[in-house]
Amino acid sequence: MSGKQSSTGAPVVASAHADSRANRMPDFFLVGQPKSGTTALYEMLRRHPRIFMPENKEPWFLAPELLDRAPPRPQGTPRTLSEYLALFSDADPGQLTGEATAMYLWSPTAAERIAQERPDARIIAILREPASLLRSLHLQWVKSYVETETDLRRALELEPARRQGREIPRYTYWPQGLLYSDHVRYVEQLRRYHRVFPPEQILTLIYDDFRADNESVVRRVLSFLDVDGNVQIEPLQANPTVAVRSGRLHELVHAVSVGRGPISRAIKEAIKAVTPRAARRDALHAVNSSVLYGGKPPDDDELMLELRRRYRSEVAALSEYIDRDLLALWGYDELG
Repeated sequence: MSGKQSSTGAPVVASAHADSRANRMPDFFLVGQPKSGTTALYEMLRRHPRIFMPENKEPWFLAPELLDRAPPRPQGTPRTLSEYLALFSDADPGQLTGEATAMYLWSPTAAERIAQERPDARIIAILREPASLLRSLHLQWVKSYVETETDLRRALELEPARRQGREIPRYTYWPQGLLYSDHVRYVEQLRRYHRVFPPEQILTLIYDDFRADNESVVRRVLSFLDVDGNVQIEPLQANPTVAVRSGRLHELVHAVSVGRGPISRAIKEAIKAVTPRAARRDALHAVNSSVLYGGKPPDDDELMLELRRRYRSEVAALSEYIDRDLLALWGYDELG
């Protein structure tokens, strides 16, 4: 393996396998989707004594196109192979190692790169009903500064222009993520993995099942990974959907927090000079919780119906592809 980087800064991974823990790629990958229970599943799996998953939930390393504009990562994004493998160096010899990058399913390159490095890897994907996924994803993108358009309908209407490089938010760190329809091409996404992995190494889950009984789904995942499913694991719910109350205020707080622009940098430096780091962090959290973010807003029923009709053919194709009637499960058989 090699830890070199390309001229664009993307990590270059050369194939070579080693048995030592320090140079071993993960045994399994939770590849997505985002806003579909991946964080809760990650947290539950890493509580199992036979499983090691790093604190950095989403390394993003095997999908370099995700690093287009160096997104901010709380614990740092690995840029070299050695940094990536170091995430798993604390695993005990008897543990399986895994990682959970929710955008690996979206990525056009991750499946092949994973297969090159770990052809025996297990792959786990969670799929969610398209309209509800796009709604939650849009809210998350606004919260995390990927998106600045707070109206979902308008954000969807901007997609053709954004494919041409127009109407891109000035400071977004991931413009490709704003092409919303690309996130719900489920059959295309799964086929990328089935082209390079045998079917017995891929587990496809449905978000509705996980929400209804996440403990049962976790037992199914543990069986898929060939680890003891009798270990007591507490059910969890992580990453609830929230809405940004004010787009302008949200952008202002972000600008000050990262010191963007001369005025924002001056304000940030002045605050840093008189305020301890812990106090700044607590104050920012308080502003986010009480001022910027509210509870999940009500659905736009008309838009949700439009989206369900738009993606009915995709759901029908997925139903056939995984041999499960998702049209009935997600209510698409009642659209008329």
